Amino acid sequence: MSIPVVTVGQSSEDLVGGLERLHGPVTVVRRCSELAELLAACQSGLARAAVVAEGSEELTATLVDRLAAVGVVIIALTDSPGETERLRSIGVDATLTGVDSAALAAKISDAVAQLNGPAPRRSSVAAFADTGAAIRTASGEPDVVPVTSGEGRIIAVWGPAGSPGRTLVASNIAGELAASGRSVLLVDADSYGASVAGSLGLLDESAGLAQACRLADQGQLSGEALLRVATPIAIRSGTFRVLTGITRADRWTELRASALGLVLERAREIADVIVVDTGFCLEADEELSFDTAAPRRNAATLRSLEMADTVYAVGSADSVGVPRLVRALSELDAAVPHAAPKVVLNKVRAAAVGRSPERQLKDAWERYGPAAGIAAFLPSDNAAADAALLSGSLLLEAAPQSTLRHAIAEMVCAPVQRKRRSSVLFSTAKRRLNG
Repeated sequence: MSIPVVTVGQSSEDLVGGLERLHGPVTVVRRCSELAELLAACQSGLARAAVVAEGSEELTATLVDRLAAVGVVIIALTDSPGETERLRSIGVDATLTGVDSAALAAKISDAVAQLNGPAPRRSSVAAFADTGAAIRTASGEPDVVPVTSGEGRIIAVWGPAGSPGRTLVASNIAGELAASGRSVLLVDADSYGASVAGSLGLLDESAGLAQACRLADQGQLSGEALLRVATPIAIRSGTFRVLTGITRADRWTELRASALGLVLERAREIADVIVVDTGFCLEADEELSFDTAAPRRNAATLRSLEMADTVYAVGSADSVGVPRLVRALSELDAAVPHAAPKVVLNKVRAAAVGRSPERQLKDAWERYGPAAGIAAFLPSDNAAADAALLSGSLLLEAAPQSTLRHAIAEMVCAPVQRKRRSSVLFSTAKRRLNG
């Protein structure tokens, strides 16, 4: 098999001549003067591999994924240990500048074979988040902060358009897990209307997630750096950290799928649980009208769902929200087939559904809904939700005895130590007694 290669920069040895004299499968088809020319040559289908002898500092995770999308691997030559580590963290195979031609040819062949082989990581199974190759992570930085086993669980909270309560559910899931003793990182990955910072009363203009993505794109995101850009939130019985979302909707281009994937992989190393508040939209039709290398508005949502260990699909429990959720679940199945979402009906109330709302919703879902059943019902408790929003805190602090708070805790933690009837009926009875 012939492997066409393009190169950029000059090495200490005659790089091109050395490869050509081998008369092996590796053939240099173009010598480029700069990285932009190399990128254009690769995207035109001219090469299967690129050798960067100079200018490796300009390589980013996004650029690597753009080349991987067209089936091109990158080999960089550098003598700097720090640069070698950075390059490997973004998926570039690095070797010394004085590498023997035969060894370089073998490395190129191995890299091409690896790119064409099966993906080694579950998180690299992508739907429409991007057309790049696998998520790549750093291969071994010294631990400078307390870390977990590196197997942190990712929980994605998603739902259709129409304000079903994604942010409220995600924030309170993070709070309940932190209160139970787990190390938690809450990530606001909504590229349309990030609202975690506002709901928690944070006067934050720094967009922590965008900062983390920039560091990841440059191969400079360590566990310590991730903790620095994450905002600590102290609650009554614990602490969790937040990567705040973008401050304006037009900053969505900063949340590239490749960089966000690296952020979430690094987050697994520093937290027991990563809770991601995602956007609503799953459309990938932008592929039809844009270059496949262009940034995608919904890439952050799709990549979060692809990498999640658990997906909670949140919908409003009313005559508009339920059909909207059913249709959205079909779209989710097409976009991320392995997601297996847990359906959560939020804002459950008798006024919108009728008497015995949980039973009626369950019966209707069994008749008209998808095969997956309803995992949880969250009662409508406007007073508790408003109190939490007004104080910029979580339900466990603003309204610790609310039925909504208990329902979320039971959904994600050990059941609250009491036997209770339907949360909605309990809420209705409580209102009657107080009224």
